[in-house]
Amino acid sequence: MPVPFSGGCACGAIRYTCSSEPLYMGNCHCRDCQHATGSAYFAAVVVKEADFSLSGSEPSWYESQADKGHVMRRGFCSDCGSPVLLSNGAHTTTRALYAGSLDDPSWYQPSRDIYVASAQPWDIMHPDLPKNDGMPEW
Repeated sequence: MPVPFSGGCACGAIRYTCSSEPLYMGNCHCRDCQHATGSAYFAAVVVKEADFSLSGSEPSWYESQADKGHVMRRGFCSDCGSPVLLSNGAHTTTRALYAGSLDDPSWYQPSRDIYVASAQPWDIMHPDLPKNDGMPEW
């Protein structure tokens, strides 16, 4: 995996870089993530906030309440609509990046599937990945 790595939205208005390896990579199957991605799950790359920087346009933000009561803020491009990042109120020292927003998403390697109780029956999950019905501690 390359470090530093970078990514951004489809039109290039929002760009980011990260100077350290991800803390976590995994697939979230909760309904909120399904709505946000328009797909079966959110392929998340969690990084340290201190090693992450945004450039270009400021993301537009959509806020929702997580199942445990904290605020989830999803950042997306107001020009092209691409989801780029998530700020989880329960983990204020991290950012979660959408794996599809990476300049080179080929190195994404999820370590688990979470919220599998909400997974869609047509989604074929990797059988070797650990599964959690909710959010594990990481």
